[in-house]
Amino acid sequence: MTAKTMMRANAILAASSGLALRLFFVLRFPATDSGDAPFYIELAWNWLKKGVYGGVVNGQLIPLDTRTPGYPAFLAAVFSLAGNSSRAVMLAQAVVELGTCFLIALIAARLAPEASRRRAAIAGLWLAALCPFTANYTAVVLTETLVAFLTTLAIVLLLEAERGEISGVTSASALAARAISPWFLAGVIAGFGALVRPETPLLLLAVGLVLLARWWHPADWLKLVRAGALMGVGLILPLVPWAARNWHTLHEVQLLAPRYLQTPGEYTPLGFDAWTRTWLWRFGDVYLANWKVNYEEIPIDSLPARAFDSPDERARVANLLEPYNDTLTLSQEQDEAFGEIARERTSRRPLRTYLKIPALRSLAMWFTPRVELLPYTGHLFPLRDKWQEDRQDFLVTLGMVLVNGAYIALALAGAWMARRRPELAILIVFVIVRTAFFASFIETPEPRYVLECFPVVLALGAQVFRSGRQLSSTGSG
Repeated sequence: MTAKTMMRANAILAASSGLALRLFFVLRFPATDSGDAPFYIELAWNWLKKGVYGGVVNGQLIPLDTRTPGYPAFLAAVFSLAGNSSRAVMLAQAVVELGTCFLIALIAARLAPEASRRRAAIAGLWLAALCPFTANYTAVVLTETLVAFLTTLAIVLLLEAERGEISGVTSASALAARAISPWFLAGVIAGFGALVRPETPLLLLAVGLVLLARWWHPADWLKLVRAGALMGVGLILPLVPWAARNWHTLHEVQLLAPRYLQTPGEYTPLGFDAWTRTWLWRFGDVYLANWKVNYEEIPIDSLPARAFDSPDERARVANLLEPYNDTLTLSQEQDEAFGEIARERTSRRPLRTYLKIPALRSLAMWFTPRVELLPYTGHLFPLRDKWQEDRQDFLVTLGMVLVNGAYIALALAGAWMARRRPELAILIVFVIVRTAFFASFIETPEPRYVLECFPVVLALGAQVFRSGRQLSSTGSG
């Protein structure tokens, strides 16, 4: 059997295993009503059947800009073939996710020395195919699978562009012999990604920081401006139709979506969110505070002690929550009072708000059981009590913690092995930028926010397996 035949058989086996894992999650643990899934489905169905990209507000179907149209367009395409079927969407996402696995294999190969690229590619494909965290998100009608594919494709193009700059030419196989710049194409893909999740251009920001550090000499400024302009133009092009629609239909300037994704007339509790950002870093705490606002009572005794700096402050919060719990509506005056408490807490301990809490949120997003879509608690402590209460829950949670830790450990080891590769900087800075953004500026530290970084984690982890006897190309005609 030739080396090419062995590699092809290995790739088919990995892809088949990956598809089986994704089908397992789709069939066994579908999360049909999780998070924003019903709203995305409503947007897609109204768009497809009624010709209105919007939803029902106060009993009337009206156009909205609350979510960018990329993911609803994907849903509408599936619905046009299979009807309003969440299961069909999940199956389509399983196929998309397999495409991401092959793109991860390309990144893994690019990071490896030439003699080790086949082995690194196969290792990357296997790690991606068997990753339970990315596979799990194919079983929910949310944006993660689609945006991870687009992000990974953009990374492949950016690495191709960087290689062209380093070598002085773009490879012959790349994009019709320089007919289209990979910088431009990466911007276009990031633009389409922004129509799925608005923070996708953070990838281009990370690349810009790397290029700025690398090309800060005046002799390189022309290359810097050229690459930045190409990425910027590519990014804007896919957004123009959406911005034009918002101007024409809603008479507003909106390139992406409102910062807080609010519908018309909806009040955003900015003060309450500012207050929780001074203490909330565990994902589980969002169920105690943020996700209860205007829906459920928030008992003062359910909040952790770190939410208060003194008994007096606790009493102030209790006085604000008492009328809220009677009406389940946070008034603007109450929200402003929470904002004042947030400012006082930040003034007393600015490092807590701007450094400690974001750092803890970063750790919480990365080191988590990642069972938020599964029927398990994700709790391990106290160990003896959790073991005795539900051993299956305990073992599944512990297993996911260990798998997550293993992937991160492999990625760190792989980053060290690839430390001399110029491509590494783009990947590392992207992970840092995305993590810092969600840890510092977004209200809830959800583990899914770093899922788009997992293609980098998996490609780096593959470097650990690139050593050993290489596949010979002899006789592989």
